[in-house]
Amino acid sequence: MSDERIINRVASSPLVTFDLEDFYQPGERVTLDIKDQLYQGLVLKERDFRDFVKSHDWRQYKDKFVAIMCSTDAIIPTWAYMLVATALFPHAKFFFFGSPEQLEGKIFDEVLSKIDWTTFSGKKVVVKGCSKVDVPVYTYVELTRRLSPYVSSLMFGEPCSTMPIYKAPKVIS
Repeated sequence: MSDERIINRVASSPLVTFDLEDFYQPGERVTLDIKDQLYQGLVLKERDFRDFVKSHDWRQYKDKFVAIMCSTDAIIPTWAYMLVATALFPHAKFFFFGSPEQLEGKIFDEVLSKIDWTTFSGKKVVVKGCSKVDVPVYTYVELTRRLSPYVSSLMFGEPCSTMPIYKAPKVIS
């Protein structure tokens, strides 16, 4: 039996772990696809669409994250999406024009925009790779864009097994 203690080098390292799962916003995500409001699946008729906006039960979106989109190739006037936005405003927790994946990226953007990135100045940061929530690739790219100006190095994975992503250039004085 040796007197040598086992040292956890990961726990004692200067690495800062950034886990995007910590920034996940809980809540139901839904898609509002206006394709069903098109005449013959091709044309948006103003009167019919305005009637839909007036009669639709917008309360069903209460406290939900909503992706507004049209899944057909129809040309939808911008004002139609604006009408939907005004109807969602009093009910939805958050809404965004785009796909469900784009919505998820936008939700993360809202949270990440509130971080003081200077707190990572000169730090070695590991962006945690495994997550219980689905984090869009877009968000990892955005996180890299935001962290790179500040960190001394950026890695991806787990502290015990990382993939180097970025290393700040050495400043020669």
